[in-house]
Amino acid sequence: MTIDDTPRPALSQRPSIRDVAARAGVSVSTVSRILNGSYPPAPRTRDKVMRAVEELDYVANPHARALTGSKSATIGIVVRQLDDGFLLSVVQAIAAAVDEAGKLSLIGTTGNDRELEVLRQMHAQHVQAIVLVGAVVESDDYHRSMSAFLSSVQASGTRLVLCARPPLGAGAECPVVEYDNEGGAYAATSHLISRGHRRILLLGGPEGSSFTVRRREGYRKAMADLGVERDPALEVGSAWSRETARAVMHRVLAAGGPSFTAVLAHTDQVAAGVIQSLRERGLSVPEDISIVGFDDSPLAADLRLTSVHIPSVELGRTAAHLALEAEPVEPHAMFATHVVVRESVAPPRA
Repeated sequence: MTIDDTPRPALSQRPSIRDVAARAGVSVSTVSRILNGSYPPAPRTRDKVMRAVEELDYVANPHARALTGSKSATIGIVVRQLDDGFLLSVVQAIAAAVDEAGKLSLIGTTGNDRELEVLRQMHAQHVQAIVLVGAVVESDDYHRSMSAFLSSVQASGTRLVLCARPPLGAGAECPVVEYDNEGGAYAATSHLISRGHRRILLLGGPEGSSFTVRRREGYRKAMADLGVERDPALEVGSAWSRETARAVMHRVLAAGGPSFTAVLAHTDQVAAGVIQSLRERGLSVPEDISIVGFDDSPLAADLRLTSVHIPSVELGRTAAHLALEAEPVEPHAMFATHVVVRESVAPPRA
């Protein structure tokens, strides 16, 4: 029988992170970074910290529970913002599916530039999985930082699911559920062309956003495939809300810009801003200008707006299932989009 005579903290004193570091023979900062998921630890280092956690009964601390493999019955949802559009519908669907599974949803919003920070904070809560929702501006820095974060959460037993976002690429595989942005824009542009439009203004979203890039690709491909000459001056932006769309359209119209008979808007909210700007100039939809939105949100039905339908409920529920399943059967799902025709499109005036 081996007796472990290593000094332990007094029973009345809760073990601290310094006790864990001393026991494992590593620095306090190393233990802290492992607990916070700031970097993927070497297996040997993680094993030493885990052993120290167990020996010191540090499992009373939430960080230690995560290290020893005990996860809360919570699914984290991280999204840029919650508005009354597409993202809100996706998040509601995720939360509903999580609730049906008897677990709790924890939602974090990132604003414009706090994504990685919020992801790390969410990981520190020791959730079972994190669902990251929405578009991204892809860059080398983004792929490097997200690949490192993915390695870290996977090492701790937490799953990362990407929803309405492109995969990270080779070597950084995680479950992904997305929808066909390019196909939706292609179908919308084709619909306008089929009604006789040749001068179609593309009012895009935030520059570099994965949504913006892929919808622009669909617009350009439809123009090329259907033999319509593309005018780069008809690609304008960026707009992501009713207010920004109204401002962009005011600039286009006030400058006497290129003539157009139809608009493909980045979202239904953007389409609403376009309609407001046109009306303020004495123009009507669809008599003077036709318009197609993107999302097929309740707003589109209210405005009788032709729009590209995104299956937001299906996206959210599938993302939740990928987060909840022990081993996802299909780790990459792609949903189709289609045009819902209403009254906002008519043939152009002669």
